[in-house]
Amino acid sequence: MRVVIAEDNVLLREGLVLLLTTAGHEVTGVASTGPEVLPALLSGRPDAAVLDVRLPPGFRDEGLRAALAARREMPDLPVLVLSQYVEEAYAAELLAGGARGLGYLLKDRVGRVEEFLEALERVAEGGTALDPEVVTELMSRRGREDSLESLTPREREVLQLMAQGHGNTEIASRLSVSERAVSKHIGNVFVKLGLPPSDSGHRRVLAVLAYLNAGGRSVG
Repeated sequence: MRVVIAEDNVLLREGLVLLLTTAGHEVTGVASTGPEVLPALLSGRPDAAVLDVRLPPGFRDEGLRAALAARREMPDLPVLVLSQYVEEAYAAELLAGGARGLGYLLKDRVGRVEEFLEALERVAEGGTALDPEVVTELMSRRGREDSLESLTPREREVLQLMAQGHGNTEIASRLSVSERAVSKHIGNVFVKLGLPPSDSGHRRVLAVLAYLNAGGRSVG
């Protein structure tokens, strides 16, 4: 896999380069500031990009802006965004453009090497990788409780795992239930949220995230 990395912290950036190359991937470009990101992506034409949300010169949302710009220039580019904290507004804005080939992880996850690499590979394949804490924040936004109160506790658990990008088999394993039970819960979730069921895991996750974002934009 060819990867471009945008991270201003030199230790973390070099650590990511070492981690990815050791895992057999090729780092085709690095960037340390917001303005450097898009040129690095356009020249490197990677299979995936790993971008920090906050980059110089302003340390606000330069990485996010670069990710959004990259998705406009290269619509199919898989992007894995890293953040020090759960920045709900940034996550919602990024997800509003569609969840296919998109990840949003807290930087702490990088230390969990296998988990990080799995998330990157899932994103590169067009899937979704959302940090559990990000999903929790998106689902607990003010006013969201009313929209989701029709779901049972188990259906909420299934919805969160779906939004993180897990398939039926993994959800069943994590919840210690049968895949048939998971399918039933998913069907109930779609019915209660007014979302059409789909056989595609990625489109299913996209529908759930689209619902969450639509609800978030209509609040307040």
